Amino acid sequence: MYTVAVKRDFVAQHYLIGGDWGSENELHSHHYYLEIQLRGEQLDQHGYLVDIVDIENHLDQLVAEYRDKTLNDLPAFAGLNPSIEHFARIICEQMAMRIKADTINCISVQLWENEIAWASFQMDV
Repeated sequence: MYTVAVKRDFVAQHYLIGGDWGSENELHSHHYYLEIQLRGEQLDQHGYLVDIVDIENHLDQLVAEYRDKTLNDLPAFAGLNPSIEHFARIICEQMAMRIKADTINCISVQLWENEIAWASFQMDV
């Protein structure tokens, strides 16, 4: 199985809801680090799983939707606690809708909210 990955970082804000998490219930920022991994068993006619420039373009557009925003205010988080787990799933699903390649059969996202804490989500496509 082949894997190609691209990383980005950005700052976004949120506050947790639905429980008592102390200061996490107050508006605060995270410097997120995001890695998207695309997997597949076959390469295209150019020897690519997916062109990295194509991945970068889609990822840059997606990250721009979250950069310097409050997650709680965005439609993707309507009715959800903006946990890192939900965030990883949302990004993964949105990237799956953007990147179309017959060579990909799995997309995963790993999202760090700081140097020691991360969540991931993986889906077959």
